[in-house]
Amino acid sequence: MAATTTTMSSSMAASLVTSLRSLSAHALVPLVASALLFVVAVVLRRRRRPVYLLNYSCHLPDVDRKVNLEVCEYFGQRCRHYSDDTADFMRLIYRKSGLGQETYAPPFIFSGEFQKTQAFAVQEAEEGLFATVAHLLAKSDVRPRDVGFVVVACSMFSPAPSLASMIVRRFGMPPGTRTYSLAGMGCSAGTVGIDMAARALRVSRRGGYALVVVTENMSLNWYFGENKHMLVTNCIFRVGSAAALVTDVAARRGDAKYELVRTLRTHHGGDDAAYNAAVQMEDEEGNVGVALTKDLVRVAGAGLRQHIATLAPHVLPVSELLRYVWRVARAYVAGNPKAVAAIVPDFQRAFEHMCIHSGGKAVIDAVVKLMAFGPQVVEPARATLHRFGNTSSSLVFYELAYFEAKRRVRAGDRLWMLAFGTGFKACSNVWRALRDSAPDADNPWNACAHRYPAALPPPSTRRSSGGAPAMDFTHLKNDKLP
Repeated sequence: MAATTTTMSSSMAASLVTSLRSLSAHALVPLVASALLFVVAVVLRRRRRPVYLLNYSCHLPDVDRKVNLEVCEYFGQRCRHYSDDTADFMRLIYRKSGLGQETYAPPFIFSGEFQKTQAFAVQEAEEGLFATVAHLLAKSDVRPRDVGFVVVACSMFSPAPSLASMIVRRFGMPPGTRTYSLAGMGCSAGTVGIDMAARALRVSRRGGYALVVVTENMSLNWYFGENKHMLVTNCIFRVGSAAALVTDVAARRGDAKYELVRTLRTHHGGDDAAYNAAVQMEDEEGNVGVALTKDLVRVAGAGLRQHIATLAPHVLPVSELLRYVWRVARAYVAGNPKAVAAIVPDFQRAFEHMCIHSGGKAVIDAVVKLMAFGPQVVEPARATLHRFGNTSSSLVFYELAYFEAKRRVRAGDRLWMLAFGTGFKACSNVWRALRDSAPDADNPWNACAHRYPAALPPPSTRRSSGGAPAMDFTHLKNDKLP
């Protein structure tokens, strides 16, 4: 039976060859050309379409929104929601936070009403979202009706109609615009939004432009209570928004700043400690806020270790991978399991620039310890935390703006955006610069980049039992979550 089948196949092949030879050149050329075009079409179809970061904008609030320690103390005393001990605790956290004296607070802080309301939350959202989108569309030479996808991320404020609908209405976008609203994603939403926009463009047949807008909202999430785990967010979170325009239009490659090389998302919510590290909840008095537990830094370190283990083979040069394997093997043979666990690849061999999530001074310190980074690597993270505070999902874009304000990015440079979020999740965007950087007119660092790197507070020296730098949450050891 097998012999018969082989004979038939050989006969058919010979017959096909004879038929092709019998064709004239005039008929054979179009046939061969069609076959080659088919092969090329299949190859191109299997290759992902390039996605570019056309441009981005970061919100710089008005000067009358600036807040320093004195303003925070005034608000805390006048609102009459806090005891003296609680006020002292927040003052201590603020002084250790790594924040400077020029961050920005939500509108209700300056209203004199000392109450958080829906109206203030909407005002805060509109001020950040509308300004950044307007600046971005104007400098990118893109009309609102040309935007096919809108991805808006805000963890703690999800009104109806949605924030995406507010943007569509404000800028008169057409009915065919596809909108996505992300909530509860935490500080990782900026990088997650880019990943989602890129996937939407690649799935769409016609492609086009995708607008990614990321913000956080403090107006309804300011905590008026005595739980010290939940008071920390009042001290470190500040107002900030960013908008980015990504496209797969090949004709705009010459105008784009960066090409998206790779994205990676990992989720560690299956672990109870990771899931509960940052949770929105009510305290014993019914006050809503976000509790940051003392496990947060340890969880961030463990999640980051797993995340980079997945990312490393795709971004590191072969020489560094071999060097890493050799170091691990040598430590394993020496019978030192702790040394094996502490070894990480040198990611500075993969990237010229890194936008590391600057959620807090202790978080930055933990990344430095785990990744063995020098001060210059996390300089943008510390500077962003000092100048703007923790603006949540938009942080990595403020760091990118810092690099451009310093004119450090050159064509061909590789850049890593890494952000963490509640859940606990991590997300990476890997970019390649398409041209040398220069600060745009709306770059938020234009008036202050020359003051950085500033004389920032030294890294934390206290250690938790897990070996990672401890959060600066004084007096939290004996406090239990309700």
